[in-house]
Amino acid sequence: MDHENTLVTVFGGSGFIGTQLVQALARRGHRVRVAVRRPDLAGHVRMLGGVGQVVPVQANIRDAASVRQAIAGAGAVVNLVGIGFEKGRQRFAAVNARGAATVAEAAREAGVTRLVHMSGLGFEGVEGSGFARSKTAGEEAVLEAFPEAVIIRPSIVFGPGDGFFNLLGSLARMSPVLPLIGGQSRFQPVHVGDVAEAIAIAVGGGVPGGRIYELGGPDIETYRQLTERVLKATGRSNLLLPLPVPVARAMAMVFSVLPRPLLTGDQITLLQRDNVVSPEAIAEHRTLAAFGILPTSMDAILPDYLWRFRRNGQFDRQTS
Repeated sequence: MDHENTLVTVFGGSGFIGTQLVQALARRGHRVRVAVRRPDLAGHVRMLGGVGQVVPVQANIRDAASVRQAIAGAGAVVNLVGIGFEKGRQRFAAVNARGAATVAEAAREAGVTRLVHMSGLGFEGVEGSGFARSKTAGEEAVLEAFPEAVIIRPSIVFGPGDGFFNLLGSLARMSPVLPLIGGQSRFQPVHVGDVAEAIAIAVGGGVPGGRIYELGGPDIETYRQLTERVLKATGRSNLLLPLPVPVARAMAMVFSVLPRPLLTGDQITLLQRDNVVSPEAIAEHRTLAAFGILPTSMDAILPDYLWRFRRNGQFDRQTS
């Protein structure tokens, strides 16, 4: 299904990855319905395509009726919705697991041709993380309801507006000391544009369904190395302080009262694990290579948006 004018419903299409995906779909000639809880706050997505090509609509994946309405008439569906911390009625089980199942079941009932579900690397078999359990349960529910679905598991996603490198840059600007939790854990950051292109290709039927694809960039680095990379890009020399896990968990309990916690217990658990593409995915051709995408390096992108964390912004000279 790679036809122009196909209607694609994208749940969570107004966010960091979503806006990149909507543009990729629009370039391919698809009409895009961006399903979000607050369409009045998603007017910017209309500018991501031609006149009338991209339209925000109201939907909450905790409400099956609104999901069915958002999917009605669509030929393909993408679910990018997921939460990393719990607040109010936004619970891991309700959003990451049951919400994923609701979207998959509605897509099957509507006769949708293609379903793509966004998950993440490193969640299988994680003990002590409600977030990881809910993401794994979501994958299982999707494949049970829609066996030909495409599951996308990226490592850390980087690009302007990301929540990882921008957070490190902000912390480096605020504090002379940066804590290291699981500093030797390995990560394989992947560019947001590559992830968006992969999903758009999957929507068009460019890869086999019923499979889990693991997306990583060309570089594998430890958490310490990623932090050092941010310090180099921002021209800073903060002290890196390895933090014992009990201390980190105590800090997470303090941060849990914030509207958007800087650190959670689930993050501490996951930071102690490697987050890289598995040998099985490589051997079975379930990586970016399956989409014909040459991964973008961090060197090519990070300096373009981390400059704002330098002491004098863009006027600082970048040292080699």
